[in-house]
Amino acid sequence: MQDRKTINETKYPIVKSNDLIQKTQFDLTVSEQKIILRLIQLIKPTDKKFTEYEFNISDYCQLCNIGNGGKNYRNIKKSIDNLSNKSFWIKTDKTTSQCRWINKAKINTETGKILLRLDDDLFPYLIDLKKNFTVYSLYSVIGMRSKYSMRLYELLKSYQFKSSIEFSLEDLKSLLSAEKYKLFGSLKQKVLNTAIKEINNMSDIIVSYTEKKERQKVVGVSFKIREKTALEQIKILENKGKQADE
Repeated sequence: MQDRKTINETKYPIVKSNDLIQKTQFDLTVSEQKIILRLIQLIKPTDKKFTEYEFNISDYCQLCNIGNGGKNYRNIKKSIDNLSNKSFWIKTDKTTSQCRWINKAKINTETGKILLRLDDDLFPYLIDLKKNFTVYSLYSVIGMRSKYSMRLYELLKSYQFKSSIEFSLEDLKSLLSAEKYKLFGSLKQKVLNTAIKEINNMSDIIVSYTEKKERQKVVGVSFKIREKTALEQIKILENKGKQADE
């Protein structure tokens, strides 16, 4: 019998290799990112291999603070279908490897349970990590509505130990899969400002950014990152509690 873990059994943090965060380009919707993060959250620190991870759709909807009616059920099923067909590239010092997110997906329409198995190519980036990894809570991102907010949070969280990080404009667009914003003004309005607001309002870090210019043209973006104080984090929890009661 295969070993399975339900969504309510574990509340582990998200643990990812920095290579999986810093050296990848992927374009996932908010729903797709949350499903993947929920799967990663079910990995035990003692796990030595991937297994089928089981969770209930109604539990997932409650976690995301959305209704579990037919429309959301269909949207979640569609997100899983999309994830099963999506791949991405990881660049390391010597190789560039193509990986998939999900190896297998099963949905029981009677019980509302989903069985998902992460692709084995993700194993070295998620299992038995000893160094160069980032840890964060799912609850830092679960309330975010912008796919760019989730991706930028994870990226900046991985550089939190440095307190700051600078990206060229082209690298930042690539990492965020935001190449369609040709003008920096559009990127600033549609991506960065929204992401910074959500990160500062919902997560465990405070970030800000400044534009790097050459001859009046923006060529890069520099971010400052700091952990929130205990008081700041308490306020975040209070706000999340109020939202859950509404």
